[in-house]
Amino acid sequence: MFSLSPENEFKYQMFVDVFVELPIATTVMNDFDRLRYNRKFGGDQQCMLLTGDTGSGKSFLIQEYCRRVLQTSQNPAAVLSSRIPSKPTLESTIIELLKDLGQFGAVYRKGKSKDQSLTESLLRSLKSKNTELIIINEFQELVEFQSGRALSEIATRLKYISEEATVPIVLVGMPWAAKIAEEPQWSSRLLIRRELLYFKLSQEPEQFIRFVKGLLKRMPFNEAPQLDGKQMILALFSASHGQIRRLKQILNLAVQQALAEEASTVNQHHVASVFGMLFPSTKNPFLLSAKEIEGTEVAVPSHYDVGAENEFDAVIPTQYTDLLPLSQLLRKSRKTK
Repeated sequence: MFSLSPENEFKYQMFVDVFVELPIATTVMNDFDRLRYNRKFGGDQQCMLLTGDTGSGKSFLIQEYCRRVLQTSQNPAAVLSSRIPSKPTLESTIIELLKDLGQFGAVYRKGKSKDQSLTESLLRSLKSKNTELIIINEFQELVEFQSGRALSEIATRLKYISEEATVPIVLVGMPWAAKIAEEPQWSSRLLIRRELLYFKLSQEPEQFIRFVKGLLKRMPFNEAPQLDGKQMILALFSASHGQIRRLKQILNLAVQQALAEEASTVNQHHVASVFGMLFPSTKNPFLLSAKEIEGTEVAVPSHYDVGAENEFDAVIPTQYTDLLPLSQLLRKSRKTK
């Protein structure tokens, strides 16, 4: 086990917090801004649905947006970012919203208060704090295995909160969180629907390349890392499967290792070492030539089987293509353009 000097800990933390803004992220944050601006005109509040598979960057995007708002807004409660709690019910979700607004005592009132009184308490807090936008993450947990009646009650209550507090709501979650949009009260409100997708080499590989280069430019070294050649790009895609979170975690650890060694920059050896540590039984793509590197990309996103007999069989994991040389995916991309 190694430790970093205070100076290198600061550098490492800076890179961990790096946010490379993809076009879809710009679009989503512009959507958030527009929802906040339009609320002051009253009327029915337009709301939004943001979905994406695990590791697609939903939580990091929300975190970055909240950070920017805190830097520019004089109101610390302008954006209420919350998430569905464990063992979710409508009541526990409202309590979580109250806690995230700073009403810490709300959790102790659970046994004494009805969900309607909790809702009224939430409405008073939203109005007094002049909250402009509510973002509810992990929303799929609230709709999983809910009966049609229970889901309708959830939809009705959230609609009521949005109307009474005149605050737009953004529902964020896995792809099947879109189930809420089937409710009549929400189908017309969720006009803005965005999806964060995994990178694919067979479709717009330049998006992945630009993202990697954006991360490399922000690495905390005086000497620029040389990790954007074809071999390294293919190896990084193979290692990450096109997932933002997995790619970032691998590069985070590579930066940490380079800082611990007081290296002038991150090199291929650092990334290969991290991959070998994380996946010792998997062929290391960072030790192969470009022609030898194999990998997969997403074929079908994860989804929810509403007809499953139990919750363990309900979530169908992300399905990937068969393992194949990644150079073939690049050629496929070129042929379709």
